[in-house]
Amino acid sequence: MTEEHKYTNNLINETSPYLLQHAHNPVDWYAWNDETLALAKKENKLILISIGYAACHWCHVMERESFEDSTVANIMNQNFINIKVDREERPDVDQIYINAVQLMTGSAGWPLNCIALPDGRPIWGSTYLPKENWKSALEQIIKLHKENPDKIEEYAAQLTTGVEQSGLVTLNTSEKEYTTVELDTIVDNWKKYMDTDLGGSVGAPKFPMPNNYQFLLRYAVQNNDDKIMDYVNTTLTNMAYGGLYDQIGGGFARYSVDAKWHIPHFEKMLYDNGQLVSLYANAYLVTKNPLYKQVVYETIRFVERELMDKTGAFYSSLDAVSEDENGELKEGLFYVWKKEELNNILKNDFDLFATYYNVNDTYKWENETYHLNRIGFNDDILENFQITEQELSKKVNYWKEVLLKAREQKSRPRLDDKILTSWNALILKGYVDAYRVFDNEHFLERALKTANFIDKVQHKEDGSLYRNYKNGKSNINAYLIDYATTIDAFISLHEITLDDKWLHKAKKMTDYCFDNFYDDKSKMFYFTSDSDSQLITRKIETDDNVIPSSNSIMANNLFKLGHYFANQAYSKNADQMLHNVKDKVLQYGGGASNWLLLYSNYLGNFYEIAIVGKDAKERLKEFNKKYIPNKLIVGSTTDSKLPLLEYKYSEGETTFYVCIDGTCKMPVNEAEKALEQIEILLK
Repeated sequence: MTEEHKYTNNLINETSPYLLQHAHNPVDWYAWNDETLALAKKENKLILISIGYAACHWCHVMERESFEDSTVANIMNQNFINIKVDREERPDVDQIYINAVQLMTGSAGWPLNCIALPDGRPIWGSTYLPKENWKSALEQIIKLHKENPDKIEEYAAQLTTGVEQSGLVTLNTSEKEYTTVELDTIVDNWKKYMDTDLGGSVGAPKFPMPNNYQFLLRYAVQNNDDKIMDYVNTTLTNMAYGGLYDQIGGGFARYSVDAKWHIPHFEKMLYDNGQLVSLYANAYLVTKNPLYKQVVYETIRFVERELMDKTGAFYSSLDAVSEDENGELKEGLFYVWKKEELNNILKNDFDLFATYYNVNDTYKWENETYHLNRIGFNDDILENFQITEQELSKKVNYWKEVLLKAREQKSRPRLDDKILTSWNALILKGYVDAYRVFDNEHFLERALKTANFIDKVQHKEDGSLYRNYKNGKSNINAYLIDYATTIDAFISLHEITLDDKWLHKAKKMTDYCFDNFYDDKSKMFYFTSDSDSQLITRKIETDDNVIPSSNSIMANNLFKLGHYFANQAYSKNADQMLHNVKDKVLQYGGGASNWLLLYSNYLGNFYEIAIVGKDAKERLKEFNKKYIPNKLIVGSTTDSKLPLLEYKYSEGETTFYVCIDGTCKMPVNEAEKALEQIEILLK
């Protein structure tokens, strides 16, 4: 390989597809590790940290313009130790330096470029810059560092203090109180950010934010709030009808660049699709909307077709770009169509297809291409084309089949084939939720295969996890988000299999987190383990974003595990964690929706549904036909020593127990009667 390229740098030894993409830049890149940091100190050189990820469009643009340019590379190589970071592999590094750039500039994104002193303290940062601007910025910093090092040292100290204090969590010792009035106020304040006409948040770009709608779905159901339910349905429908959703192959892109969900940023991420499977499954349980079921099944087919590894685990993402006939990278090329293409493939069906998917000037993208959007309903189409609903459905399925085959002949987007533990836990949870709602055995089989991959391959003998897997090798110590999402998924897996091994594994990982991630002062968890190399500060992540924060997931886990194992320490810690972030939660619900799910658990009843007996798994399926967000399920087909199941097993019977804090209603033998008890308690 080295003989085929003019340049080869240290990244050639890495496994990250993103780092390997830069292995033949003239820039002398290094990976982030102790050896590289030691080299910077030894040579007393500034560190240039460039952070991105494989599916990042502007990362590729900056590489092409600057990092492949030998004159730019000379400036970088002579004056800096240049470090490339895959933010998906190393979110710990990313969160430090994106925080720094936000403090310096007021905003941040990727590619993220940060210059730091040899000890890692940041002094300057930016996102994408065109080549001449990049060269100019570097030359100014080089000059300042030579002529006024004391000024740079002073600024680095101030900025590092800012990074250390940003997002700092302290123990809240005031009296704990959670009220429906307060929750209602949070939702009312959130409404000004809601686009009730188009769904999502007001303006553009629009991100899916699955956890926001999980909370709002629950809030709407529990409060009989028709307006919030309409908003959730508007959002889910328009996301599924718009260009954010791949109308031919299924699955969602990362976000929409416009307010109408029309044109996406075309990369597809595993973490989005895993969470959206869970969301649409739960929304189907509430609404029985067939569109939501279709989205779940098509998204799962996409994930299995495009991202599934032979191990049963899943790759990270598909890039937004692919090569055109001239070898140039073009965004969205794989997904868009020209009218002539569609005419040649669909022939007599073209006019109907073009109406159904809005192949018209309003939805034209660029270079005479169209991105398919299903905006609107079928009634007008049925009337105008004199076709029945059944006939139209058959045609739509046929179109998807033939266009998917035709698309396979196009230049494919690049695949990021690293396997991340936390993202696999999210798709595992998606499979669990899909199985719970649709009772499809395939979903359970895939869930178990993914769970066993995490448990067998990513688990070390000392109880810790690996973050990453690639080419048969696991590496990188896992972060709190990996443990939190896996614990959550394993708890959910118990709730559909009634196999208590998943609960015990979840508890062991939780105890490992207490031993290695816990901050005794705040009662929160650090993002990094005690065994990880220390960065300039150690962060506690609490803001819910596209993926909920690691601490909010852990707090929800502790709430449930406190019930499962009658563990008061877990329960008290979950309560304290929520109380610590309560002031932040009150400010903006959209940035704390997973905390709000926990908040909701403290309002009204939270049910412990115990089911024991030889037919427990089958009876549970009947029970799961009802959306009940304020509950956990614990069960066994045999006698069990779990606190919620002790002394409840009777030979030859299958019994439901509806309990609150260990106090149970009269046992019943049918799911319907157990649901009736909950209905009575709800009233």
